[in-house]
Amino acid sequence: MAEAQKRSSPTTLKRRQRFHPKRDVRPAVLAKANRLVLSVAAFIGLTFLAIVIFQAVL
Repeated sequence: MAEAQKRSSPTTLKRRQRFHPKRDVRPAVLAKANRLVLSVAAFIGLTFLAIVIFQAVL
């Protein structure tokens, strides 16, 4: 079993996907979406912390 796995050629491994302009989303759009997700997640986290601190004060 282990010998069969060793014999598999490196070409059978998945190649790195290249950017295809007509089919894929542009990297700039992905970067903008990632920043949006991070900012929303940070806002939710800070809001949660503010609520917890507010509850502790009261």
